[in-house]
Amino acid sequence: MNQIGICSDHAGYEVKELVKAQLIARGLSVKDFGCYSSERCDYPDFAHPMGRAIQQGELSRGISVCGSGNGISMVLNKYPRVRAALCWDVELAKLAREHNDANVLSLPARFITEQQAEEIVSAFLDTAFEGGRHQPRVDKIPIHE
Repeated sequence: MNQIGICSDHAGYEVKELVKAQLIARGLSVKDFGCYSSERCDYPDFAHPMGRAIQQGELSRGISVCGSGNGISMVLNKYPRVRAALCWDVELAKLAREHNDANVLSLPARFITEQQAEEIVSAFLDTAFEGGRHQPRVDKIPIHE
């Protein structure tokens, strides 16, 4: 799937726009769930629609950004098919993909530089899930009631 979702709150807006340009430059189609300015807003209003799109199979992956990366990750991880990983460096992004098959990268806008954001996104996009011994663990992540 060549389309990737992206969402943020006001604190993550500038990083979201930077990442969006990076994704487009890589030839990816981007579905932007908002926010659309740096005006104060609430991250759940944008994370829920992206989480639903992944849950329903409309998208296979996404990138989310808020001030700390925590709140937006918490919302996204409510969806059983979403595995959002908060990453503030390249190594964490690689491990989130290799070991956890993360399908959403969450960035902490207030704690990384623009260059770090670009490097983390590249690592996330360019790293494959290893499968193997990690697959049974990933299979146990969703709650099955």
